[in-house]
Amino acid sequence: MNYYHCMTVVLCLSIIRSCDAGDGSFAECMSVKNSSSRLHSPTASSYSSLLQSAQQNPRWLNSTSAPRPRFIVTPTTLAEIQAAVVCSRKHGMQVRMKSGGHDYEGLSYLCYHSPFVVIDLDDFRSVSVDLEGETAWVQSGATVGELYYTIAKESGGSLGFSAGLYPSVGVGGHFSGGGIGTMMRKHGLAADNVVDAELVDVNGRILDRKTMGEDLFWAIRGGGGASFGVIAAWKVRLVRVPPLVTVFSITLSPEQGIKLVHRWQFIAAKLPKDLFIRILIQKLDGESPVQVVFESLFLGRKKELIPLMNQRFPELKLGAEDCTELSWIESVMFFTGYRKGEPLEVLLDRITQYKMSFKGKSDFVEKPMPEIAFKGILDKFLDRKLVFVIMDPFGGKMEEISEDEIAFPHRKGNLYNIQYLVKWGEDREGEASIRWIRTLHDFMRPYVSSSPRAAYVNYRDLDLGINQHQNTSYSHAAIWGIKYFKGNFKRLAKVKGQVDPGNYFRNEQSIPPMDFKSTSQMYV
Repeated sequence: MNYYHCMTVVLCLSIIRSCDAGDGSFAECMSVKNSSSRLHSPTASSYSSLLQSAQQNPRWLNSTSAPRPRFIVTPTTLAEIQAAVVCSRKHGMQVRMKSGGHDYEGLSYLCYHSPFVVIDLDDFRSVSVDLEGETAWVQSGATVGELYYTIAKESGGSLGFSAGLYPSVGVGGHFSGGGIGTMMRKHGLAADNVVDAELVDVNGRILDRKTMGEDLFWAIRGGGGASFGVIAAWKVRLVRVPPLVTVFSITLSPEQGIKLVHRWQFIAAKLPKDLFIRILIQKLDGESPVQVVFESLFLGRKKELIPLMNQRFPELKLGAEDCTELSWIESVMFFTGYRKGEPLEVLLDRITQYKMSFKGKSDFVEKPMPEIAFKGILDKFLDRKLVFVIMDPFGGKMEEISEDEIAFPHRKGNLYNIQYLVKWGEDREGEASIRWIRTLHDFMRPYVSSSPRAAYVNYRDLDLGINQHQNTSYSHAAIWGIKYFKGNFKRLAKVKGQVDPGNYFRNEQSIPPMDFKSTSQMYV
């Protein structure tokens, strides 16, 4: 596709001219494109159900103070996305772009300081696989599960894609932030395998890689897409997977597990690229004991895995009875927690399996932590009912890609990433749960990366810095921006200044234009 020319230049210009003429309402502006049937106001019967389906974190849905959008737009075409951007800008409303609705802080469907419109991409989710070229075009409203399912079905199981574990996550946010997953040590992040994209910019133009230029294409791969426009679709490079892979999950008591977790730190990032072993320290309810779980994907057969583990990680005492051989797409089901024998079609379920209010944080670890750090985690687990610490190993392909190859910077020198999660069922538990995870995060400070203490943008955390009025200056945003993007933050701000100098696409942690001074520059 050739974007700068709009998909249909005449049509694009007619939208802009019609919306600029007179003082018509947002709905009237949208009707120029015959989009009114996919425009949902608070009085529409569809509005409440769309609002609920958009949010995978009930923490925001249950809040009486959470703002509601003036309209929800559910486009099925690029032209309707164009219209939503142009009309929202014309009528002084911000836009929020929702794909899977998993944004940890709700920024894909909340806006506290301006009237806003949600562009809900739920119906914009086609996946088209090119078997000969081993690529796929996937629209941003598709979920990771829908992408995996389609690739496996179309290729007969010979192709896969390197992205995340949870099938209900939308690819729009996942890809634009990086996309950590079980094959990243072999094939890199999801964003490392993006080769083209379709983006609607602040002026309503449709751009592809050629017409947006390499700077913007660099920025949307790991820099968070919501700062630069509406990323409508992605072209990704698929990866070949063996007919059978091997998985295992070993659950240990804290007494058994902590010493092995400590040992794992010295091993996991140095293992062959085909082997990914992650750790979950978890407490599943108030009555259950803490569990230490070693989960693994090996891109090969167990007859190859067991001698490798006996040589490199004998302390785990892996046996053939611990291992299961299955197809790659079945391994996706395994990590998601589906029972053996369930149909692959469960991957098409767009709603997360366990929908609970939660708060998350993250860290990167550059040198092995002492056992006392893990014992401290266990001590703190005693205070809450439903808590998780998830550690994903780096190394392999992740070390081979430079920090500035794409906007995602966390590469060589990182042993693993940590995600902290606390969940709760009753609203009254929320405040105490958030205090708890902040205390845990403070406790971990001596053991994790510093200068900066890095974080993963896909585990969005407003505690790192928030701009209440969204008139973020570069210097203020650097407080959290450098944590997410390290040395790439300055380049991201320069790109933002080139493509959206008036800072129209913005939220509490969006990339500011380098020379941005005031919200008075916003496009209205």
